Amino acid sequence: MVDYCILYKNILKDGTDWSDGNPWDLFISAYNSSERVNHVYNNIAAKKKQWVTHAEYCYSEKDCPEDSYNAIDFDEAKVIQGIFNHLKLNSLEKLRICIDITGFMRPNMMFMLLYIKHLGAKKVDIIYAEPSRYIEKEKTVFSIESSKEVKQVAGFEGQHNIDNNNDILIIGTGYDHQLIAQVAESKENARKIQIYGFPSLSADMYQENILRVHKASESLDCGPGGNHPDNYFAPANDPFVTANILHEIVENVNNEKKITNLYLCPIGTKVQALGFAIFYLTECVNTATSIIFPFFEKYTKETSKGHSRIWKYSLEFL
Repeated sequence: MVDYCILYKNILKDGTDWSDGNPWDLFISAYNSSERVNHVYNNIAAKKKQWVTHAEYCYSEKDCPEDSYNAIDFDEAKVIQGIFNHLKLNSLEKLRICIDITGFMRPNMMFMLLYIKHLGAKKVDIIYAEPSRYIEKEKTVFSIESSKEVKQVAGFEGQHNIDNNNDILIIGTGYDHQLIAQVAESKENARKIQIYGFPSLSADMYQENILRVHKASESLDCGPGGNHPDNYFAPANDPFVTANILHEIVENVNNEKKITNLYLCPIGTKVQALGFAIFYLTECVNTATSIIFPFFEKYTKETSKGHSRIWKYSLEFL
C-alpha cells in the first residue's frame, strides 16, 4: 500500500517567505472575488504569475485581472491545455511549480494535475487558503443553477465493466446537497458511501455540512435493498489522509465482494477533491474506476469572507 501521509504539508504564515527563499518558476491561480484568493496571489513569490479566469464565474472582460488567461470554454481539458499553450510551455520537467487550487473548478483542478504530470513535472506545490467563514453559513450558494449533467472528468474515465452487480459510488460530501442528490440518482443502483470532511475547516462548518447533506438523504438511501449509505471521515484540509481513506474503503469493499465499477465524486472541499485525484492517479488508472462530477455553467464569484489557515501540500508524481 502507498502511504500517502508521508507526503509533506505545512501551514504558511503571513509575513514569512512561503517559497523558502527560492521563488517558484511558475505560479497559477484561478481568479474570483474572494479575499483569500487575492491574498495568496499578492503575497506569493514567483518568477511568473498567471491568473486564470473561469467562464463559470461569468466575469466581463473588463473585470478580469490584467494578463489573465480568460477561459471561454467549459471543457476542463480544453481550458487547461489552453493555459499552457498561452504560457508557451510544453515541458515542465525543470520548472518549480506552484498552484493555488482555492478558486479552481474541481474538474479543471483535477485535469491540471494529470496534464502537468503529462508535461514531465515530477513535483508540484499545491496551495489552499481556508475561508474564515462562508457568507451565508449552511445557506451559502455555490452553484447558481442546477447542473446540466453528471459525467466523467476528462482523463479520469474508467474502463467500464458491463457487470454492475456491485457498483460502488463514493461521494465526498459538501454543502451542495442538490448536487449530492443528482449524483446519487445518476447511479441509482450503486451502493453509496459518503466521506465527510471531519475534522472540518472549522467546528461550525461540520454542522453546516450535516444540515445540507441531510436534504439529500432520500436520494442517498438507494442501491441494493434500499440501504442507507456507509459513512467515513477524513480531514477536510488533508488530501493525503483522504487518499488513504479511499484506499481503505476500496480494500474493505473488495474483501467483502469484488467491486464491478467504482465511481468517485468529490463535492466537498477543494482539498478533498485533490485527495480523490491523487488516489485515482496513483491506484486507479486503467481500471473500472471513474471520477464523475455534476457539471454546470455558473458559479458564485464570492462565497466566503476572509482567510484562515493557508496550506501548502507538496505532491510528488510516482
